[in-house]
Amino acid sequence: MKVLVLGTGMLLSAYTMAADNPLSVHVLNLQTGLPSSEVAVVLEQNKKGQWIKLNEKFTNENGRVTALYPDHKTLEQGVYRVTFKTGDWFKSHNENSFFPEVPVIFNVDGAVKHYHIPLLVSPYGYSTYRGN
Repeated sequence: MKVLVLGTGMLLSAYTMAADNPLSVHVLNLQTGLPSSEVAVVLEQNKKGQWIKLNEKFTNENGRVTALYPDHKTLEQGVYRVTFKTGDWFKSHNENSFFPEVPVIFNVDGAVKHYHIPLLVSPYGYSTYRGN
């Protein structure tokens, strides 16, 4: 866990800092059973039929992006797409993959404060669900 020391002597973990962010993702490699670090993840929002890019980050050493929604913005209700660039990731590990990317389209209805999108991936299959 990364720790930030503030001038006042307070300690905050990276997880605490991301706690206010309404969207996180997690990528696990089903073939190895290990987290997938350095997977590019793109967040977009559908506005009037057009996908608008909001953010892009890479998964950390634990296969997570703990704060994918843009900082200092309020999550709006609507349709979003998280795209995991799995083909690039597998290629960087000298493996073939059937899926060049995995798009996950989901609806934010305001029912919960935090949305978590886990991705379980292998070179020839994937699964996802609404996590917590």
